[in-house]
Amino acid sequence: MASTKAGGTAKNLNTSNPKYLGVKLADGASARIGNVIVRQRGTKIEAGNNVKVGHDHTLFAMKDGTVRFRSMRKTAFTGAISRKKVVDVI
Repeated sequence: MASTKAGGTAKNLNTSNPKYLGVKLADGASARIGNVIVRQRGTKIEAGNNVKVGHDHTLFAMKDGTVRFRSMRKTAFTGAISRKKVVDVI
């Protein structure tokens, strides 16, 4: 005789925490030293002037200033030209 009623198996209960990726400081926002500007997977947005890249591709400010986004043309080793977004702190 069972002491408790038989229960079904539970699937799809192991969810990971959200990673909160994206742009943290918009264009024209003021940045202080060390402020995170963009959290990203891979370098979708590249680091420009006064911006450094963390080990997880996070972009952060190296100087106090104003955040500016711009685009630039980049040539790949195959000769293909693509547009990349770049963030600067001015």
